Amino acid sequence: MTPRPPVADRRPEAMTSHGKTREDPYAWLKDLNWQQVMRDPAVLAQDIRSYLEAENAYTEAMLAGTTELRNEIFEEMKGRIKEDDSSVPTPDGPWEYYRRFDTGGQYPIFCRRPLGSDVEQILLNGDVESAGKEFYRIHTAEPSPDHRYLAYSVDEQGSEFYTILVRDLDTGEALSDAVHDANGAIEWSADSTSFVYLKLDQSNRPVWAFLHVLGTDQADDRLLYEESDPGFYIDLGKTESRNYIEIVAGDHETSEVRLVDAARPDGPPIMIAERDPGTLYTVGEQHGRLYITTNAGDAEDFTIVAADVASPGRDSWSTVVPHRPGTLILGAIVFHRHLVRLETEEGLPRIVITHLESGEERRIAMDEQAYDLGFSSLREYEDVLRFTYSSPATPLRVFDYDLDTAEQTKRKEQEIPSGHNPDDYSTERVFATSHDGERVPITLLYRAGTPLDGTAPCLLYGYGSYGISMPASFNTNRLSLVDRGFIYAIAHVRGGKEGGYRWYTDGKRRHKRNTFLDFMAAANALIEMRYTSAGKIVIFGGSAGGLLVGVAVNMAPPGLLAGAIAEVPFVDVLTTMHDTDLPLTPMEWPEWGNPIDDADAYEYIASYSPYDNVEAREYPPLLVTAGLTDPRVTYWEPAKWVAKLRATKTTESLLVLRTRMGAGHAGASGRFDALKELAEDYAFALKVTGKD
Repeated sequence: MTPRPPVADRRPEAMTSHGKTREDPYAWLKDLNWQQVMRDPAVLAQDIRSYLEAENAYTEAMLAGTTELRNEIFEEMKGRIKEDDSSVPTPDGPWEYYRRFDTGGQYPIFCRRPLGSDVEQILLNGDVESAGKEFYRIHTAEPSPDHRYLAYSVDEQGSEFYTILVRDLDTGEALSDAVHDANGAIEWSADSTSFVYLKLDQSNRPVWAFLHVLGTDQADDRLLYEESDPGFYIDLGKTESRNYIEIVAGDHETSEVRLVDAARPDGPPIMIAERDPGTLYTVGEQHGRLYITTNAGDAEDFTIVAADVASPGRDSWSTVVPHRPGTLILGAIVFHRHLVRLETEEGLPRIVITHLESGEERRIAMDEQAYDLGFSSLREYEDVLRFTYSSPATPLRVFDYDLDTAEQTKRKEQEIPSGHNPDDYSTERVFATSHDGERVPITLLYRAGTPLDGTAPCLLYGYGSYGISMPASFNTNRLSLVDRGFIYAIAHVRGGKEGGYRWYTDGKRRHKRNTFLDFMAAANALIEMRYTSAGKIVIFGGSAGGLLVGVAVNMAPPGLLAGAIAEVPFVDVLTTMHDTDLPLTPMEWPEWGNPIDDADAYEYIASYSPYDNVEAREYPPLLVTAGLTDPRVTYWEPAKWVAKLRATKTTESLLVLRTRMGAGHAGASGRFDALKELAEDYAFALKVTGKD
């Protein structure tokens, strides 16, 4: 017999705003004590726990037929991982630091060895530290400048409340220091006697920057900065010279940076430029000279300016790299003699090197249709850039590039133990035409020989929020779908920055519908170009990408979609944007609008919020996930959505909710446990397209 799905109680609660009243029958799924649940999941109200566990049991029963397939996919994905992999070492003084994994190990092991030696010292073993814990995530493991100590931050609930601990690397002993309720970031003082961290408030917002002196109690820590605007978060960084610790305050469209002298961290922070609504900037520094990447002065796609630490304000800024509309500067690193920037044009990234004295520029050339680049500096080498390259078909490669000689050295290529031949796969970049004529890029990956006659199933992935671009990078996990005949497609919809900063602004607030319409245009274009056909598309997105999925299943005509996968989906937008106690809400208003104060924002969000637009209609099969301790998309959003869908939809299509009772936003913390979760997603996609 087919199991009967759980039916959530209806306990209607009325909410009134701008003279309009909404009734929410499933509001009770939000535990009134939710903040304590984030710290201790055991205190979850029993009626809520019973419902979530019933949904999990139903999911197990309905997906039981995919167990063998899930195990097969998991073993495939695991077989593509070099289990004893390690990172390329990073030189730092007399040591080089790296992290590695043991065969069969779930968690990273942080190590170092003397320069020129193979003698390894294990600093922190994640497998040992995580023993007996359902969840364990290391956010940061930062050695002190004198290499005596390691400060590291861990989360054991998934709620992103981190504890910072310190280990003496000479003795291997743990210090008595324990800093609680931190956001995980750590920056050491120059003399290695103290570090700066950020403390979270009760709602999981980083509000305070503190200086902790080793050997003292957290209650005695010195406050360096407090953010008073609930819409602003703060973060930490360090300039390239390591002379200054950065305290960065900002939301999605405004930023403000203060520098703390790492040699005198208890001194007053240096303000670079006071916040100016709509103005963003980031700071690089070498030898007291600042290089600031900013959109100030109507530089929509950003410019780079210079100033001195002694006179950092806007009046002192001089242009180094001018603004060029359509060419978006994503980031920059300053070296002793060179400035290196990562920029994108028409969705493709490139690295550009500027000699600071002569102004001469050159690029590092790439030759594929679609690819991904990343870069970082090597602190102990003058003017050596480390960059990464991959494409959907090409495994990750790590290079060191000498900025003086242009000599390029490949330091590592991702190994695929089970074997991988890039020639077995095809990568394409095609375009869809959206409702307003905008051309939307789509990156495609499929196995050579896959029929392009409309018969292939397709997994269409999208995100489209916060200006986050989806990279055309290599991911071994996707091969488990592609090798079974799927076309894997990434729709680079507005709301990201693939088409420049305008691509972002055209997909936020009052333009948010462009994100959803771009995604639907991508689905239709793939059908028109005969890559797939109606009824063979599975859409996939997580978090804000889960919002995209939620809107798409409300918009899609019957028969278009074979199924949908929504990971920790942000689907109750209108209610969440009214709840100022939630961790992200005030900071999110620049992204979505403030429906509390703005009646037009209320109406616009209400017009697309998936939970508020569930209708009595046909819905495709849906797999939905949640994390009980997720502070970003709280568990009750997907739970409420599933309950409402189940009570409202007109067909018996598959609808399952998987709540991870011991994890947060990112799911399982162990690398193999995370693969098991993804294997379930892929098995679902294969099931609903008849490829299982």
